[in-house]
Amino acid sequence: MSDQLIEQWLASACADADRRGLPGLKPLLSALADATRALRAVDWYEKLSAPAAGTLPRRQAGDEAHPGDGEPR
Repeated sequence: MSDQLIEQWLASACADADRRGLPGLKPLLSALADATRALRAVDWYEKLSAPAAGTLPRRQAGDEAHPGDGEPR
């Protein structure tokens, strides 16, 4: 999501908050937009690497398989 899209979303969300009579929501929306910009600016691919083969977590006692997919819940 580009900064321009975030700005468009923020303007739309603030306008919706005004229409609904919720002006106190606008600072929270601005904070969410700022946090989104900060997260989008991080270069995740250099910071994170794929786990090595064979390092997946082991199932623990009490893990139940979800019916139909075989995955623990």
